[in-house]
Amino acid sequence: MSGIWPGLAPPRLSPLFLPGGLGGTLEERFGWRLLFVAYRVRPQAYSGKVGRRDRRSGTNNDTSGERVSMLFGKTILITGIASGIGARTAELAGQLGADVIGVDRHEPTGHKGVFVQADISSKAGVDDLVARLPQRIDALCNVAGLSGDTGAAPTLAVNFYGLRALSEALAPRIREGGAIVNVASIAGFGWRANLNRTASMVSVEGFPDVVKVIADHAVKNEEGYPVSKELLLLWTFRAAHQELFKSRDIRVNAVSPGPVETPILKQFRTVLGDARVDSDISRVGRAGTSSDIAPVVLFLCSDGARWINGANVPVDGGLEASINAEVLGF
Repeated sequence: MSGIWPGLAPPRLSPLFLPGGLGGTLEERFGWRLLFVAYRVRPQAYSGKVGRRDRRSGTNNDTSGERVSMLFGKTILITGIASGIGARTAELAGQLGADVIGVDRHEPTGHKGVFVQADISSKAGVDDLVARLPQRIDALCNVAGLSGDTGAAPTLAVNFYGLRALSEALAPRIREGGAIVNVASIAGFGWRANLNRTASMVSVEGFPDVVKVIADHAVKNEEGYPVSKELLLLWTFRAAHQELFKSRDIRVNAVSPGPVETPILKQFRTVLGDARVDSDISRVGRAGTSSDIAPVVLFLCSDGARWINGANVPVDGGLEASINAEVLGF
């Protein structure tokens, strides 16, 4: 441990940082490694935040001589909390000491934080939501999404254009050094092959007439979900270096799950086909769970990820690696 913790005493975890209810294989085995900092440090005032200078220099100002969680006291806005990955992310964030503001079209059951009912499928819906949110948050987790079974227009409206509009509207309210985490998908893997179309659709500013954008770019109705995730990935890479976010040191990253056992997995089977879903699952041995994805989303919200920006993190059991090996022939 001395090589990992130079000049510091080795970490000693306390039960305070093993809250009850942390279920799921990934969290049981690895969650505390990802989401907690438990260490002794040289005495120094704790400012409670990581600002521009700290993130760029790598200096850690989370130093009070106390054991601290990297999420404790942060305000995290999470969309899509009524079920699946969003619900588990909200639950885990609360267990790790964050103040959670949950957003969904449907009222969740069991959510212990603040809940705001909203629909981001239109500009008016995004504007209404933003008007009801606080003036300061630490991180935004864009988890809400449609499976594509309602058609391309509503899917693109929620999964990309609404998500982007919300992120841009909230940028001035995210603290310097804060984070935006977009839940994308392995289904967006084809953005490189479709780069011209993807870049053109991402370049449409504001909240456009989505039906017209789809027609202009010849997007088939059944392509709504993968196209929406292709756009989201490319925008993530762009946004990390856009002045709106970069000027405030706001990190913009994505997490790309493979097939996950959530309530909408059946819808994905309808949209993508059983053969595609079963093939993806067989490559890695099982479908993922929401508890596999949530810790990674929250790590990217934390100060421990302060030097990760413009990245897409596959959380898919090795599915992307398997596909790359097959496609690229290595």
